[in-house]
Amino acid sequence: MSLCILFIVLIKTAYINRTKAFLYLRVIVILLFGSAISNILYHILLNYVELLNTAVPVYVFRTMYHLCLFGMFVHYVYYMKEPMQLDERHDKRYGLIAVIGFIILALWEVIGTVTHLGYYIDDNYMVHMGFPLFPIGYVAYLFLLGYLLVKYRDKVFKQVIMGVTITVGLSVLILCVQQVHRQSSYTSATFTFPIIALLYLVHSNPYNISSGALGTPAFADCIKTNHDRNKSLLLMSLYMPEYDRNGRTYPSEILGTIRYFATDFFKGANLFQLSGGHLILVIDTDKNPDYDEHNRKMISEFNRVYPIYHKDYKIVRIKSDERLGVNRDYVAFLDYIHRKMPINSIYFVEDKDVKDFYDQIYIQGQLNDIVERKDLNDPRVEVYCQPVFNIRKGVYDTAEALMRLKLPELGMVFPDVFIPIAERINCVQMLTKIILNKTCRQINTMIRNGYNVRRISVNFSIFDVRENDFCAMVERIIKENEIEHNKIAIEITESQNESDFEIIKERINELKGSGIKFYLDDFGTGYSNFERIMELPFDIIKFDRSLVIASSSDEKMREMVSHLAKMFSDMDYAVLYEGIEDEEDEARCIDMSANYLQGYKYSKPIPIKQLTEYFVKTS
Repeated sequence: MSLCILFIVLIKTAYINRTKAFLYLRVIVILLFGSAISNILYHILLNYVELLNTAVPVYVFRTMYHLCLFGMFVHYVYYMKEPMQLDERHDKRYGLIAVIGFIILALWEVIGTVTHLGYYIDDNYMVHMGFPLFPIGYVAYLFLLGYLLVKYRDKVFKQVIMGVTITVGLSVLILCVQQVHRQSSYTSATFTFPIIALLYLVHSNPYNISSGALGTPAFADCIKTNHDRNKSLLLMSLYMPEYDRNGRTYPSEILGTIRYFATDFFKGANLFQLSGGHLILVIDTDKNPDYDEHNRKMISEFNRVYPIYHKDYKIVRIKSDERLGVNRDYVAFLDYIHRKMPINSIYFVEDKDVKDFYDQIYIQGQLNDIVERKDLNDPRVEVYCQPVFNIRKGVYDTAEALMRLKLPELGMVFPDVFIPIAERINCVQMLTKIILNKTCRQINTMIRNGYNVRRISVNFSIFDVRENDFCAMVERIIKENEIEHNKIAIEITESQNESDFEIIKERINELKGSGIKFYLDDFGTGYSNFERIMELPFDIIKFDRSLVIASSSDEKMREMVSHLAKMFSDMDYAVLYEGIEDEEDEARCIDMSANYLQGYKYSKPIPIKQLTEYFVKTS
């Protein structure tokens, strides 16, 4: 009984995965407690059977004692079926064998007493043991459990099997020694040994002694259990990137503060450590109805102690969400929020954030499918274009190709949403191939229909350029679409990385001879090393919108931009200003040596097929 109370205390104070197997283990502890009580009452009443003048209470408690023990065996069988993941046929078979054995033993307890073939007390109050079915049943259940362990040993971790086997063997040894000395006092106690082994080997989620935090499996179980119970939770996530690098651990003074936050603000909160620098405090809102007030106090206290340590952090507060609970996506969702957050900030999650997260997962799935299909005409990838105005000729004869995704569930998705995802999962190269192919195909169509297409530029990222087959891929797609190489231009953003610079230089030199034009994109926003720019044989320099804006508000900036543009013009570079929005922008940029202008003044991005509305036919 004392051991059972100890188990209950430990189960309540420790964090244990509330799996189906653990529910069986809890029933086993209850039955063990019942067997201990029944055994004590049986022996007490046996001493006073003559005074009671009836043996019925003795029979009742002795029967309860044995049924509790055999009930434990039945639950041990059901317990073992969970980790072994038996198929339905075997699952029912072994459960049925265990239950039938229990029924037979229960019937014998009654029939044996009534027929005097088993345990009974005669009229002179003498005890007769009769046929010893209890030891036979004990051995039979041990055989069944042993058979399961041996037959399905490949499905269970070897050390777990070894630990349980040795523990059960110790129990049997004690029972044998007890039998030699004609004792029965330790029978119930021997049933506690497997419980101790299983709690330690299977269900333990040890606290980190320094921080009081549990691990990732315990967090997953906590989310599942509370979701299944429709429990409302508040999650406070603390991410300190410094401790996610180089295997660093929290210093003792920070661990002391973490313990303070984990224990002093909320009742029954659990702390989980998901990585070196990521901690999550899970709060049961039913136990903490005033959680908002305590949450404010907690954040206020954090702001007070922050100057002491001055370590970079990101804090996220999120209430439990049905969508995240069903899919067990809290960790992935928090990583997604961390990527969006600035450093040293606190963010309260809104419903829109969860929707955006699942939109991102959907987009990622669609991108992966696009890559797997390798269809250069994939309808989900659409080409939009922004016409570019040729100042000297007064016509639209060039354009910039822009990428869009049109997905079944989301409709139109813009690059600022899907490009970061594509870069993270390495899908950019396939998207670029599709855009280049569709652009070349449309150029072919427009030329055959008599339109004057000087060229259309396509943006390539450094991820594309790094590919060993980059040049061969560009050449192949242009050739397959039967257009001249000079009808395509490649836009590349300048790079600060030395190795990337050398790769870009090599690729440009390799393709330059075929007639392909090269644009330096977003000039004025990047590294802008003039020595490097001069080394790369670009044809057109695209001045970023930021320079257009700066030139309108500051005379010195206007002079600087104007001189830069004139310098490039004098060196036979063409100058293109992007982001032209009105006539004032247009006039100023023409005055600053512009060759081409691009922006909303002329056209917003349009589907590539609508370029025929801007381009003119050759005479």
